[in-house]
Amino acid sequence: MRSARVTLAAALVAATTVMLGAAAAPEATPEVDPVRSMEYWLDEYGIEEAWKTTQGQGTTIAVIDTGIGEGAEELEPAVVGGADFSGIGTPNGRTPIGEADADHGSWVGSLAAARGTGAGKGMVGVAPRAELLSLSIGFGESATVPFVDQVAEAMRWAVDHGADVINLSFTTNTLDWNRAWDDAFLYAFENDVVVVVAAGNRESGTDQVGAPATIPGVLTVGGVDRDRRASNTASTQGITIGISAPSEELLGLSANGDLVIWEGTSGAAPIVAGIAALVRSAHPDLDAANVINRIIRTADPAPQQVSVPSALYGYGTINAAAAVTRSVPVVSENPMGSLSEWIRLYRRAAAPSNPTPTPTPVTVAPLPEPEPPTAARSALLPTADTLRYGTVPLVGLSLGTILVVLGVTAAARRIRSARTPRPPSR
Repeated sequence: MRSARVTLAAALVAATTVMLGAAAAPEATPEVDPVRSMEYWLDEYGIEEAWKTTQGQGTTIAVIDTGIGEGAEELEPAVVGGADFSGIGTPNGRTPIGEADADHGSWVGSLAAARGTGAGKGMVGVAPRAELLSLSIGFGESATVPFVDQVAEAMRWAVDHGADVINLSFTTNTLDWNRAWDDAFLYAFENDVVVVVAAGNRESGTDQVGAPATIPGVLTVGGVDRDRRASNTASTQGITIGISAPSEELLGLSANGDLVIWEGTSGAAPIVAGIAALVRSAHPDLDAANVINRIIRTADPAPQQVSVPSALYGYGTINAAAAVTRSVPVVSENPMGSLSEWIRLYRRAAAPSNPTPTPTPVTVAPLPEPEPPTAARSALLPTADTLRYGTVPLVGLSLGTILVVLGVTAAARRIRSARTPRPPSR
C-alpha cells in the first residue's frame, strides 16, 4: 500500500507540472509548485494566514516516533537534535526504526516543520521555522527495550532538552496505561510542555481512543476528511478528543526524501503540534494550558457536529489563524483535565502509615485467690449449697402446701357438718 502511495504522489506531481507548464507559456503566469499546491490544509485551515504573524520561530517540537531520517532536504535544517530509546537505533535518533513503519517518523516530522526547497517550493510544515527533536522508539518486536519504558524515557529527554511541544502519533489500543507513564507525563505537564496525541484510526482496528490519548491533560486529535467530516477510516472516536484536523490525502516525506500520500490521525496530530508551536511563538507568555485552550476555543464547528465537545470532533476543526490572533480569555487549568488529580483519585497507592500513640497503662487489681479444692465426695450426697438452695426450701414449700391442703379440707368438712339437719329429740 505504501509503494502505491509513493507512485500516486509522484504521478500527481508530474501531471500537475505538465499542466502548469502548458498553461504558463502563453499567459506567462507565475509558476505554482505542484507539491505546495497539494497541501490543501495550509490555506483551508488558516495556516498561511497565521504565518503573517509567526512561523513558529523560537519553538521546539519533539517527535517521539520511529525517527526522522536524514535523506529529506526539506527536513535537514529543521532537526536540531535527538536520541534513540529503542536500543537498536543510532545515538542521534536519525536512523529509522522498524521494517514496516520506518518512514512514519519522517512523515510526521515533515507535516510539523518541513522547510520546503525554496520560496513557495517543496513540502512545508505547519510551523516551518520551528525546530525538531528526533526521538526514535521501536514498536512491537523492533526494540530491545519495553515500549512503555521507551516512551517514558523519551518524554523526559524531550523535556530536559527544551521541547515546547511533544508529538505522539501512536496508540496502544487500550484505555489504561502503565504506571510508568504517570510520572513521565506529569514531568512534561509540570514543565509546561504541550503534549499532542493521535486519537487512532478505525482502519487499523481502533474503535475508540486508547492511551496515551486517554491520559488527562494531553490534546487528543481526531481526523476529518476533505469535507471536514469525521473520517470513516482515518480517525476514531472518544470523549477525550479535543480537536480535529485533516487526516486524509496528506503528504509526507520519507526518510530518503520521497514524497508520499498517506492518511491517519498520525498525520493530523503533527498538524496540531505545528499550530501549538505557532501559538507558543506568537504568545510566549502563555503556559501550556492556555495554548491548548486557544486551539480548542477558536475551533470551527464541523458540518455534522451536534454538540461541543463531541466524541467525534472534540471542540471542532482547527483554525490556525484564529488560534494565533483571536482574543481568548485566560484559564487557570488545563481544559483537557488534570493527570495529578486523576492519579490522586484512581491510583490508590498505600498511604504512609501513621505512628500509633502508645496508650497509658491501666493498673488492674489482682483477682482474689481461688478457694482451695474440697475433698472428693459422691455426687449423690448433699452439699451445703444443695441443702441451702435446694432441699430445705423444697421441703419447706412441700410442708406448707400440705398444711394448707389439710386446713382447707378440715374447714370444708366443718361446713358440711353444720349444714346437715339433726333429728328431733324426744
